[in-house]
Amino acid sequence: MSQAVLRIDALPDSALDAAATFHGEWRGRAQSLLDQGDVLAVVLPPAPYDHADWRRAAARDLARAVAPKRVNVIASDDERAITAALAYLTAAPGVTGQYLPLDGHGAGDPLD
Repeated sequence: MSQAVLRIDALPDSALDAAATFHGEWRGRAQSLLDQGDVLAVVLPPAPYDHADWRRAAARDLARAVAPKRVNVIASDDERAITAALAYLTAAPGVTGQYLPLDGHGAGDPLD
């Protein structure tokens, strides 16, 4: 089962405007991809903390609406991190409805 990827390169800075743009312009495209397949990863650019709630809700609600199909949302601008997350999600059939903000630089050494 192949995973479709919907990349959204830019959204408004305001969390409310970004959520409105996602649902108004991109949700239909996500649904179209899900009509053609069973697995979708949406890749968003990074955003400040105040975007986390609407992104989490979008991932969760899209996944619930199309179950047993799978939907996850990734946020990053680091291509290596995105590639690794997409590979993980492809091989993880039980993961759905998740919002995964990625930090390609790592969290650092916990002993330092």
